[in-house]
Amino acid sequence: MLEIKNLCKTFNAGTINEVMSLQEVNLTIEEGSFVCVLGTNGSGKSTLLNAVAGTFLTDAGTISLNGREITKWPEHKRACYIGRVFQNPFSGTAPAMSIAENLSLAAKRGKKRGLGWGLPVSVRGELQTRIKALNMGLEDRLDSPIGKLSGGQRQALTLLMSSWIRPELLLLDEHTAALDPKTAAKVIELTEKIVTEGKLTTLMVTHSMQQAVNLGDRIIMMHQGRIKYDFRGNDKKRLKVPDLLALFDDLRRKDQIDGTVAELLLENYV
Repeated sequence: MLEIKNLCKTFNAGTINEVMSLQEVNLTIEEGSFVCVLGTNGSGKSTLLNAVAGTFLTDAGTISLNGREITKWPEHKRACYIGRVFQNPFSGTAPAMSIAENLSLAAKRGKKRGLGWGLPVSVRGELQTRIKALNMGLEDRLDSPIGKLSGGQRQALTLLMSSWIRPELLLLDEHTAALDPKTAAKVIELTEKIVTEGKLTTLMVTHSMQQAVNLGDRIIMMHQGRIKYDFRGNDKKRLKVPDLLALFDDLRRKDQIDGTVAELLLENYV
């Protein structure tokens, strides 16, 4: 279970470029839940994901994973328990290393390392079996450099790597945003299969309202660093894309009203 309490993060504090990216965010994600996070650019959704991953330390608040407070943990220590797939297909893998070598590294996540062979012959059969399940014809290309694969193939393999040893939390950071629609649909299909079969606790940031409607059991909508809407259960099941569009329009309209009021107050003050 992931527990976030009163999480705050401000970038460039005290300057003209100050941005309050997270404002007292509170969120609890139960074990096995698949949560989609929506929001416009600058809403704080990616900042939230990075804060959980440990990309930076937050200004206030706490983050706990399965009873352990990890707020001050460095990113590499959290990576023992957290799997992650990035938006860029070229992140999260070693491009010059082979498919087999990358997967072998993933299989050792969180384990003690020795001086034995990193890729023993006994492991190759398991690699082929699990890669074959991706249905991308990569099981006979174990020695190919992963950097020469297409974006979709790399994202599929990164999904496999991030879940090879069952993570306590899986983070998906707009992992289909850089792919063409056909490839994105294939990766989303694989995502749903891996998350569902593994019963993985998952936090997925997406710009796609259709993905949010179709996937998972909960939708969170962020705006200006805060969680504005949280739908789960039957409320989530009833949501359609037009409903989400209406909520976005409502938030924008409120912003415009607030801006107009602020201008009027400023004019009267002057």
